Amino acid sequence: MADKRAAVDICVPDDFPSVFEKTVAHEKAKSLGDVRVHAARGADDEAELIRRIDRARIVINIRAHARFTEGVFAACRRLEMVSIWGTGTDNVDLGAAGRHGVTVTNTPGTNAFAVAEHTLALMLALARRIPRLDQEMREGKWPRELLTQLLGKTVGVFGIGTIGARVVALTKAIGMEPLAWSLRGQPERVEALGARAASKEDILKEADVVTLHLRLVPETRGFLGRRELGSMKRSALLVNTARGALVERDALLEALSGGKIAGAALDVFHDEPLKPGDPLLGRDNVVLSPHNAGQTPEVLRDGLLRAVQNVENFLAGHATDVVVAPVR
Repeated sequence: MADKRAAVDICVPDDFPSVFEKTVAHEKAKSLGDVRVHAARGADDEAELIRRIDRARIVINIRAHARFTEGVFAACRRLEMVSIWGTGTDNVDLGAAGRHGVTVTNTPGTNAFAVAEHTLALMLALARRIPRLDQEMREGKWPRELLTQLLGKTVGVFGIGTIGARVVALTKAIGMEPLAWSLRGQPERVEALGARAASKEDILKEADVVTLHLRLVPETRGFLGRRELGSMKRSALLVNTARGALVERDALLEALSGGKIAGAALDVFHDEPLKPGDPLLGRDNVVLSPHNAGQTPEVLRDGLLRAVQNVENFLAGHATDVVVAPVR
């Protein structure tokens, strides 16, 4: 009798830029069924995404620019599972997935230490003005301006999942004083991490550095707007390695240009990639990286393998890392 797994149609519709094809995870996926990998741009278009998924039972989602909408689920009637590489699920209409009988899984925590390290690197680069100093020296200058020391400064950590918890540990290690806030409260967890629980308003008023590690859900979209940015210290720094839409874009640009905050270090944006001429590119009080905080060989290997393992477990009847189960 033929192996039932050979009939499983697995599609990777959005491997652009390619990180999945020809990896150990790709080989493991091929042991579970027939695998089609699309490594060209285009999955951000709904009609093209539907065409790529076609009659697949399983989708492994690599990039957040592929958006799984009500229309996608309605059109792809054979789809049973979306296995997401990464933690974020804001590119998936989770309600529609459940209504259409689709299980959604993710890989929480696999990139946590890498993102936390990148957060600290951005924090230091911004405080010490490393990119600007480097550029000025390459231009033949010898800048002598005063820099910001983080020892003894207060850091406000919004979100205390695996990434936020690691950021608390790293900032404490360099002598910062962490305040922390969770959407779910969790004062006991905050205390266990060695941070002080505080309200959103108090953190914004007290923190010398604010760093965001929240999921993008309706309650956190626009988490920092004009009012919130206006309540921060004029000397404060903002770091965002979570999702661009946590911060209102126009409000951030106004705060940076109007001196309401001293600077920002950003790994995530409202529109990715940034377009030529974007106002952020011209600001010397902004440090930028291209949404690659979690891009290390170790994270790629472990995260992709876990996404495939979630597929294998689902096919075996015991789904893991489930975000949404079908509505029965």
